[in-house]
Amino acid sequence: MTENTHHIYKSISELHSSLNLPKPTNPLVSVIKLEDLDSENGGIIHSITYNFYSVFLKKNFDGKIKYGHQYYDFDEGTMTFYAPKQKVVIEDYTPTKLEGWMLVFHPDFLHGYSLSKKMNDYGFFLYAVNEALHVSESEELIISGVFQNLKNEIKTSIDNFTQDVVVSHIDLLLTYCNRFYNRQFITRKKPSKDLLIKFEEILNDYFHNEESTVKGLPSVQYFSEKLFVSSHYLNDMLKCLTGQTTQQHIQNQLIEKAKELLSTTSLSISEIAYGLGFEYSQSFSKLFKNKTNLTPQEFRNSFN
Repeated sequence: MTENTHHIYKSISELHSSLNLPKPTNPLVSVIKLEDLDSENGGIIHSITYNFYSVFLKKNFDGKIKYGHQYYDFDEGTMTFYAPKQKVVIEDYTPTKLEGWMLVFHPDFLHGYSLSKKMNDYGFFLYAVNEALHVSESEELIISGVFQNLKNEIKTSIDNFTQDVVVSHIDLLLTYCNRFYNRQFITRKKPSKDLLIKFEEILNDYFHNEESTVKGLPSVQYFSEKLFVSSHYLNDMLKCLTGQTTQQHIQNQLIEKAKELLSTTSLSISEIAYGLGFEYSQSFSKLFKNKTNLTPQEFRNSFN
């Protein structure tokens, strides 16, 4: 691969060919043991796009990986997840004897299975953030066991049950990863809390600086873009640390600002609603009543 190139792997068969591996047993799914690969030349910068899902468990990787806006926080026993057609940039790679696993599977392989509909629930494919999954030794053993079972099933069992079993194992692998990611929000407290603090600062500034008057109600996407994370990741992190979703945080801050305006100004209900970014004052009144069990006017009257 030449310097500064971008390569798109359109199929799993093409990936196998590029890695000097035999043709895959099934063109829609494959498990590769990284120890079986030859080390690439170091000192290059290149980017890759897979037109299929890919899941890595890498050890002994000496380099940088950029996915989305920032670099993965990468170390031993780390898992990374890439959705189809998303760009992955690899920089400063030094040849080492890689250890670990690679699972690749085409969306078509999941067609007709419930897992196909669940893929969007696995936010780690869309995080676009420097937060890979750091697995412990015990977790790594579990994940490696699933990878090995997948490899054995794909390689040796070709019958009417093979696809069912393989999809079930992929589902199991992703479920484990989901569990470990939620554990990570707690055990890696500093990165998560730093992000929480930044979110709260941006949220407070939004209403304090009256940006809502110009921009309207803030969306979850607005904050995720400001923080360079996906909306899935932000929601997962906030829910794990605080028990509330991003939307709930936004609404709570909005209600607190509304209470301040209702109790300290003579602005009409409609003026407050429009100032907070609502297109219709009725929508504001409905949300306020839902959150406080009082109408805006009843809340204001309680101060008189």
